[in-house]
Amino acid sequence: MASHVLITGAAGFIGSHLCERMIDLGHSVVGIDNFSDFYSREAKHQNLSARLNGEQNFELVEADIRDQQAIQGIFAAQHPTAIVHLAAMAGVRPSIEDPALYADVNVNGTVNLLDAAVANGVDKVVFASSSSVYGNNKKVPFAENDPVDYPISPYAATKRAGELLCHSYWHLHKIPIACLRFFTVFGPRQRPDLAMSKFFRLIDQGKPIELFGDGTTSRDYTYIDDIIEGVCAAFESIDRFRIYNLGGNRPVTLKDLIAGIEKTMQRQANTVQKPMQPGDVDHTFADLTRSGEELDYQPQTSLLEGLKNQWHWYQNQPK
Repeated sequence: MASHVLITGAAGFIGSHLCERMIDLGHSVVGIDNFSDFYSREAKHQNLSARLNGEQNFELVEADIRDQQAIQGIFAAQHPTAIVHLAAMAGVRPSIEDPALYADVNVNGTVNLLDAAVANGVDKVVFASSSSVYGNNKKVPFAENDPVDYPISPYAATKRAGELLCHSYWHLHKIPIACLRFFTVFGPRQRPDLAMSKFFRLIDQGKPIELFGDGTTSRDYTYIDDIIEGVCAAFESIDRFRIYNLGGNRPVTLKDLIAGIEKTMQRQANTVQKPMQPGDVDHTFADLTRSGEELDYQPQTSLLEGLKNQWHWYQNQPK
């Protein structure tokens, strides 16, 4: 059954891909984005121009999720039947510098959307959480029922707060809500501050890249197409409160990531070793048992295939 879906963060990396996929699935989409200066407005407009400009089943509204009056106006005008909430201040390290901003956007903005969902009888909500909520849990892979009481950055704490808020709204109002813990998403349109984007750009410019730690930290990198399939599967099936991991299930060390990028670019990286940064976790690794069984989620794209696609995209961007 087709829905009229409100997608927050619609001009971003994941949001723009999701808007396209939702339209392909027969849904109509109203996107919200405030074009935050976290990275360039031009990059976000390019994300939209790939497919969404002029798309008859897509409408973009520039608004801030913290603006309660604006959110109420969008619901009154658009009457969405479902929400996918992706908008957030992202990034571990910047959250340490401005925790108040992260709390305001990621917590208060989420409350605004959940309140609007209740007031307008929305059928379901999908909330983008993060693998960062696991902190430095010693048990790997990370499973959804593992303790997540010790986040090590304000960003992680705000994402866990968002999950708890979602659970309380399910308990009180019985709105089905899926909280999706994304594990390091990469691919075309990836934010410029993230490691792969940064490494491609700096190596291409002949500049050194910073390697934080000894290179043995690892991340469970997840290709954008796999994430989108997981989001859509949760969107279609959610009928209660549920938390799901969406990961690649193949952790890669920082050293191996750089080797993969060098192979993809056919160039040598000049690395500068730096100490580990506060708030960074040592490892991430998604246990996909629950999402595999309940969402039929099965990541398909290897690291090298995904890197090849991202490098091809990067080469075709205006410099």
